[in-house]
Amino acid sequence: MLALERHERILDQLDKNKIVKVSELSTLLGVTEKTIRGDLELLENKGLLNRIHGGAVIAEDAGKMLPIAERQSGHSEVKLAIAREAVKLIQPKETILMDGGSTTLAIAELLGNFPITVITNDLKIANVLLNKTNVQLMVLGGMRIDKSSSLMGAQATEMLSRMRVNRLFFGTTGVSVDHGLTVFNSIHADWKKQIINCADHITLLADSTKFEKVALIQFATIEEVNEIVTDSNLDHHVQEKFQEKNIRLHLAKV
Repeated sequence: MLALERHERILDQLDKNKIVKVSELSTLLGVTEKTIRGDLELLENKGLLNRIHGGAVIAEDAGKMLPIAERQSGHSEVKLAIAREAVKLIQPKETILMDGGSTTLAIAELLGNFPITVITNDLKIANVLLNKTNVQLMVLGGMRIDKSSSLMGAQATEMLSRMRVNRLFFGTTGVSVDHGLTVFNSIHADWKKQIINCADHITLLADSTKFEKVALIQFATIEEVNEIVTDSNLDHHVQEKFQEKNIRLHLAKV
């Protein structure tokens, strides 16, 4: 098992159990306790956990990023405000690609007032758009990942390789000027790299709590993004850092 795979599994165990033991991880992952202790040290240096005697616990900032269902369903008012701001960017008859996520789902619910083509790999988004007569819908095939509603895999990748869209709407776990866009899962990281490559205009959707946070795997630099739609709670100093990089910020009032 590669080190990155171990790190993903360790963080997954932390997400589920809030605490992990070196001895149990050694058995679960089939490596020595010395290897596990080295993994925990590296992840602690990244700010993702705190080591304790015989194991580790989630670091406070990492705990706010890890994708438990309760956290994904939170901040609904902020996400709706971001979605409303994002819809203003769409032009009639554009072709847009929508990655899975609660904010893109909110965008889907707002569409339908003008003709548009939407490509998505998310079953929830597809279901929302299914009966909207102004929306030409295309769903990318693939296998469901974990318990999410997103489909990924070779079939979706092959379809993407033949597509060019006007705009991409997508999310991320962490957003940082220095460390770019990051997520915890390598499958998600690979997918996001692919969807960025097939769009003319890259629009990131991220609420203010995700800024200056760094997850495990970088999938893009901040320079690869054309604009970011976030909320008005974003710290002014952070805004200035992104504006210095010529990244346009759209601030939804909350």
